[in-house]
Amino acid sequence: MDDSGLARTWTVAEAKARLSEILRLAEEQGPQRIGIRRPFVIVSERLWREKAPAREPLGRWLIENVPRGLNLEPPRERASRREIPFTSDDAG
Repeated sequence: MDDSGLARTWTVAEAKARLSEILRLAEEQGPQRIGIRRPFVIVSERLWREKAPAREPLGRWLIENVPRGLNLEPPRERASRREIPFTSDDAG
C-alpha cells in the first residue's frame, strides 16, 4: 500500500480490461485508484454511504440559503431604439 492507503494505482487501460476485478477489490479491500494524470477513486457504495456527509434536499437548502435583505429586482432595461413591427395603426 502507498501512503494514501490505496493498494495500487491502475492504469486506465488496465481498468478497462479488468473492471470486474477492480469492483471486487473495491468491495473486499477498499478504494481503488485509476489513472495518474487525472486520478479517480473507485469505492463501494457501502463505503461511500458510510463516509459521505448527509445531504439535505436541494429545495430545502435553497429555501434556507436564499439571500435576504437584498434588492433582488432585475435592473430595468433602457428603452429599445429598434422599431417594433405591427404596432402602428397602418392596418392598410
